[in-house]
Parts: sequence; structure tokens; C-alpha cells
Amino acid sequence: MVEVNLHGHWTSPFSYRVIWALKLKGIPYEYIEEDLSNKCPLLLHYNPVHKKIPVLVHGGKPICESMIILEYLEETWPQNPLLPTDPFQRAVARFWIKFAEEKGPTVWMMFRSSGEEQEKFKKESLEMLKTIEEMALGDDKKFFGGDEISLVDIAFGAHAHWLGVIEEVAGVKLLEAHKFPRFHAWIQNFKQVPVIKENLPDRDQMVLTFKRIRESLLAFP
Repeated sequence: MVEVNLHGHWTSPFSYRVIWALKLKGIPYEYIEEDLSNKCPLLLHYNPVHKKIPVLVHGGKPICESMIILEYLEETWPQNPLLPTDPFQRAVARFWIKFAEEKGPTVWMMFRSSGEEQEKFKKESLEMLKTIEEMALGDDKKFFGGDEISLVDIAFGAHAHWLGVIEEVAGVKLLEAHKFPRFHAWIQNFKQVPVIKENLPDRDQMVLTFKRIRESLLAFP
């Protein structure tokens, strides 16, 4: 069997995207925790362009960027598919994955900012959540694609666990259940999937870590 290694970090939702996909598809792998303040030569060798995690190494060949890794896993291990077989539904899924990639960072920008700038990113984040609530999720759908978890759910996975941490640390409330009932229900459904539930970082530890990160970012803009 060709060896699969994953270089990641315990606070990174992008690392967890890959972990979830590997687990859902039943792919054996070895996880390597990276020290992001002192990146090892191997990580820099595998990802010389961006020097970031996650990096999946399959048979000695590195693949970088979480959603590209997930596409690679889907194509290399077709069992337990995470994308629809129907071409139209597959295109719809890819549309929402692209939306998550383009709009998701507004939440992180809100975390990194304060004052008027934070208000700007808060507004953009609320617009993103409104779009998801009204256009991507339905009352009759447990997940983005229906009754089964898919790559779209994984793409939005950070909002299921990390968003609450960001809200607490940044002192901003975005995801109110009465305003976003579908999205709130999706979070509950997503986090009850055993593979997801068993592979989430400790929330209290994340709050402490993210507080230190935010203080550092605001001290040295």
C-alpha cells in the first residue's frame, strides 16, 4: 500500500477538511503535526510556494491546498464518493465550494480586525450567511446536497466549529439561530456525523489560542 501522510496543525480548519475526507473515504494515513512558528524543512520542501499546511503526501508526491487535496482524494479513491455523480449536481456542488473559498475568508478578516474595519467584515460575513441560508440550504435538506455529507459540507465545515470561537474571541455575534435557522440546523447535523464529531479540536483550547493570536495581530497590524 502506498503511504499517505498529512502535514497539518490542530487549530487549522483546512487541515480538518482533509482529515474528515480521509476518514469518510476510509483512507489510512499518518498525521504529522507541524509547528507553524518553526516550520520544518520537510514542510518547506513539500510546499515551497506558500509554505503552508495542509500538505498531503501520497507515495512521496505532495499535494497542497485543502480543496485541491480533497479533489485529489475524490479522484484517486472513488469509494464513498463525496461529490454527486450527476454532472449538473456536481457543477452545483463545485459552485458552492467556490463560494465557500471566496467568501469564507471574510470571517477570518473580521477576526483579524477591529473598529470600523471589523464592522465592514462583519457586514460582509452576514451577507455571506444570508446567501447560504436562502440559496444553498433547503428546509428538506439535512446537508447541502441532501441526506448525505459531501465536499460542500466539508468546505463550509469551519463555520460549524470555528465560527463560534471567532465570535467569542472577536466579541461579535453573527450566527443567531432565529435569523439563520437552516444554517443553524445544518451545523447540528454536520457535527453529529460520527467522523466529524470525533475529529474536532478542543473548543476551550482554541479560544485561548485564538485570543493570543488576535492580541498579537492587533498589537502589530
